[in-house]
Amino acid sequence: MMDLQERVQVALDEIRPFLQNDGGDIQLVEITKAMSVHIRLLGACAGCSVNQMTLKNGVETTIKKHAPEVVSVVHADV
Repeated sequence: MMDLQERVQVALDEIRPFLQNDGGDIQLVEITKAMSVHIRLLGACAGCSVNQMTLKNGVETTIKKHAPEVVSVVHADV
C-alpha cells in the first residue's frame, strides 16, 4: 500500500497534464501533521486569475479522491 505522500503525488500526476496544457505545473511542498497539503502552482498557473478555483475544484478534489484523510489543500506562498 502506498503512503500518503505517494498517493498525493499520484493525484498531482493525474492533474499535471491539464495544467501543462495551459503552460503551468504543480509541485508538492509539504504535508503537515494536521493533514493539510501545501502545493505550489508554477508557470502560467502561478499568476492565473482562476488558480484558486482550479485549486479547490480540481486539485483538492483529486487529492481527496486518492487520499481521503487530507483535510485541506492550500497554495504555499513562494
